[in-house]
Amino acid sequence: MQAMILAAGMGKRLQKYTQDQTKCMIRVAGKTLLEHACDALKAAGIHKVILVVGYHGAELVEYALHHVEGIEFEFVHNTIYDTSNNIYSLYLARNYLRRDDTVLLESDLIYEPSIIQRLVQDEQPNLAVVSKYEYWMDGTVCTLDESGNIVEFVEKKDFDYASAEQYYKTVNIYKFSKKFAAEKYIPFLETYIHVYGSNQYYESVLRIIAHINKSDLVAFDIGESKWYEIDNAQDYEIAGTMFQSEEKKLISYELQFGGYWRFPKIYDFCYLVNPYFPTARLQAQLQYMFGTLLTQYPSGMRVQRVNAARIFDIDESTLLVGNGAAELINVLGRVYDGTIGVPLPAFNEYLRCFENNGKVHIISEREDLSLEKQGILDTLDKVEMLILVNPDNPSGGFLSREDMLDIITECERREKLCVVDESFVDFADADVRYTLLNQRILDQYKNLVVIKSISKSYGIPGLRLGILATGNRELLEKISANLAIWNINSFAEYFLEIFPLYQREYVKGCDRLSREREYLTKGLEELGFLKVYPSQANYVMCRVESITSRELANLLIGKYNILIKDLSTKLGFEGRQYIRIAIKGREENDFLLSALTEIGAGL
Repeated sequence: MQAMILAAGMGKRLQKYTQDQTKCMIRVAGKTLLEHACDALKAAGIHKVILVVGYHGAELVEYALHHVEGIEFEFVHNTIYDTSNNIYSLYLARNYLRRDDTVLLESDLIYEPSIIQRLVQDEQPNLAVVSKYEYWMDGTVCTLDESGNIVEFVEKKDFDYASAEQYYKTVNIYKFSKKFAAEKYIPFLETYIHVYGSNQYYESVLRIIAHINKSDLVAFDIGESKWYEIDNAQDYEIAGTMFQSEEKKLISYELQFGGYWRFPKIYDFCYLVNPYFPTARLQAQLQYMFGTLLTQYPSGMRVQRVNAARIFDIDESTLLVGNGAAELINVLGRVYDGTIGVPLPAFNEYLRCFENNGKVHIISEREDLSLEKQGILDTLDKVEMLILVNPDNPSGGFLSREDMLDIITECERREKLCVVDESFVDFADADVRYTLLNQRILDQYKNLVVIKSISKSYGIPGLRLGILATGNRELLEKISANLAIWNINSFAEYFLEIFPLYQREYVKGCDRLSREREYLTKGLEELGFLKVYPSQANYVMCRVESITSRELANLLIGKYNILIKDLSTKLGFEGRQYIRIAIKGREENDFLLSALTEIGAGL
C-alpha cells in the first residue's frame, strides 16, 4: 500500500505562517505536519509516498528528501497551484492511484497515528475517514445509512444546521483500492475536470459516486480519536495545544485562560460555572430572540442598572453593571489608590488590578487556608481597604453572616472601605446561605462594596455580566465615569430582563449544586490520596498526597482530557501540593472520579 499527500496549496488563511512555506511545513508540537503524517504512515507499514507539490515546491521537495527518514518519495508538480484547487492536484497524480491501493491525505491535518493504522488494517477496500460533526468543524460533511455507507456528501454551501446531528465531517483521509480508483474514481475525475475545470474540490467527485452507488464508499468513523484541520491561525494555536507533548500540554491549556469550547472533548474542571443553570427553557427564549439581539444595539447603562436592580431588589442608584465582575474590579483598582488588605492566596484579579496599590496580605494559619474573623480584624490598622471573597477562592472557606457583619461594622467604625465579593455565595448550603445585596445593609454601611459575578453563579460566562453595589455614592460615581455607556451587549441585557421569570429555577439549581458538592466530596475522600477540605462554593480544594499536584494535573489532561486547577504555583501556596476541582454535573463528576480511581490504583 502507498500514500498520496496533496500539498500544493498556498494556505493563504494561515497568513504569516505560510508566507515562506507551504502548509505541511508548519510546526506543531515540535514537528512539521509532513513529519507527523509520515510518522503515522510508517507506523502503519507504509513507506512509499506520492507528494503533490506546488507553492514553495522546491523547498518542500528538498526537505522531504533530506529530513524525512524511512519514506520513499515520488513527486508530482502542480505548476498552476495558484489558480487551481485540490481536484487538479489529484488529477495530475491520478495514474499513481492505478498502481497500488492508496491512503489519500491532505497536508493540513494532524491526527492520532492510530487512525492510519486502523484504516489500513480495516478489511473494507474503500473508506472515507469521518468524525461525528461538532461545532468547530468546517467544510464538507456527509450522511450515513445504518450500515455506515455514505449516502450523500454535503458541501459547505448546502450545510443545514437543523440537520447537524445527522452529519459526519470528512476528515480528508481516504483509502482507495486500485480497482476502485481505476474503474470508478478516475473516470469520474477526468470527466468532472473536463466539464467544471480545475478550480474545484475532489470531494465533488465522491459526491457523484456516492449518489450513484452508496456501497462503493464506506465511512470509517474514528470515534473519540483526536484530529484537527489547520486552515487559519486560530486552528494552528488550537492544534498546537491539543497535540502538545505531555509535559507541555497543561501549560498550553492554562495559557488559553478559557475558551475551552474551541477544544473538542475537554472536560473543564478548572473554570467555575453553574452546571444547573440556565434552564433549557431560558436558553430557548434567548435563542428565539437571537436575530433581534444580534442586530440591535443594547440599551445604555441606566437601563442595565434598572434591569439588574429588579433581580436583587435594590435601588438602581446603588448599583452598576459590568462586562463581567472583572471589568468592575479593574475599574475599582484604577479609581482607588489606598493600601489594600487582601487574603493570600487570592483570586488573581484582586492582585492584578490593584498592582499599584500598597498591599497587606492576610495569611491564614489553617491547613485549609480558610479565613477567620480575628485574623481579618488584626489587619485593619494597616490598610485603607479590605477585600474579602466569600466563599473564598480557592479554599471554598465561608464566613458566616454574623462574622461578616461584625467585620463590616468594625471597618465602618475605623473608616475602612470593605469590598466583599459574593460571586459564589449562592452555592452555599441553604441553611447558611445569605447575601449582602440588601438595601437596608447598603444604606447602613456606606463603607461596603459588594461585587458579584453573574457569569459564574448564573452559568452564563459567555454573556460576561457582573454587578457592583454600594451606598457610597461618591465612589459609585467615580467607577461609573470609567465605564463605557455600552459595556453590556444585547444578549446580556435581555438575560437581565427575563431572569426574574426563572428565579425559582435558579434557586433550585443552586440547591442541586450544593447536593452535588456533597456527592463529589464523598467520592474524592474515598480515593485515599486526596485530602478534601470543606467548601461552600461550586468547587472543592484538595491537598494531594503520594504524587505532586502538577503530576496529577498532567496525568488528567494527558490521558483523560480533564483539566483541573493546579494551585502549587499560585502565590500563597509556596509549592504546597493543592488542587482545585470545579463541581460539574453527575455524569462529568463520575467520569472524573473514575479517572482519579485509575490514577490512584497506580500510585
